[in-house]
Amino acid sequence: MEIITIDQQNILVGIRPIEPADESTLYASEVTSTGRAVPKVRRQSGAARVIARTLLGQLGFPPLPILKTRSGVPIWPAGIVGSLAHHDTVAAAAIAGTKRIAALGIDIEPNEPLPENLIELIATPNEQRMYDLRLLQRRDLFVLKEAVYKAYFPLYNDFLEFQDVEIDLPARLGYVPKKDCTFSLELLISNNVIGLAYSWPTCGVAPLI
Repeated sequence: MEIITIDQQNILVGIRPIEPADESTLYASEVTSTGRAVPKVRRQSGAARVIARTLLGQLGFPPLPILKTRSGVPIWPAGIVGSLAHHDTVAAAAIAGTKRIAALGIDIEPNEPLPENLIELIATPNEQRMYDLRLLQRRDLFVLKEAVYKAYFPLYNDFLEFQDVEIDLPARLGYVPKKDCTFSLELLISNNVIGLAYSWPTCGVAPLI
């Protein structure tokens, strides 16, 4: 497992490849929580939870099951906020203490071009004017908007579409106009593109788009 260093030092982030035996790392209660998921999904879920348990161990927590709500939100120990993610071959997790970070989302994608037919689905008209085609063809906006959604949903119990989120890359902010709330962002690019959204939403602060 690789621990990722980010600017926001209150957040722990880890990634690791998904392995064939990761399905067996799930607790019985986690298997029940995943329902009738196919083996591939159970492997992905297991890998993400291995990372999360390792990160929790760094904060002094014993190994424990990470279940999820009916809406799919992971259930964390008291005093912890976190998020899980994966693509086909790599899983990721992020956690933080709620005294410093109250909302947290992570997403991960392979560092590959975004299918061109998805650009207009993901990028708002403002973003399409602000960013050049080369950036729009990357997965940066996709992972950041997914991360914003994962941080946003537990706070508001409200679904978001890609067009509901504006990303200001220079300011490292994700803005949700319908709730007038802003999340801080981190973007990490290597073989993977990792997006993080975190902290209390700051109401009334719009991005410079």
